Amino acid sequence: RSVIVVGPELKLNQCGLPKKIALELYQPFIIRKLKEHGLADTIKSAKRMLERRDAEVWDILEEVIYQHPVLLNRAPTL
Repeated sequence: RSVIVVGPELKLNQCGLPKKIALELYQPFIIRKLKEHGLADTIKSAKRMLERRDAEVWDILEEVIYQHPVLLNRAPTL
């Protein structure tokens, strides 16, 4: 859960997502891609790479985000 705020540099069909939240949200996809690319041998080693925030993780995150868009829901205010 997070707060939706204005991003003046973003287009109307874009949203900003903090990297920490993106890693949490896309963790299963990142782990699978790390294994597919041969960057991690086991799920445990892939999780360690995520925790250390290795450079390869950020490249995989970009790939995963491109393939899995974010859907936002803004609840009405009272």
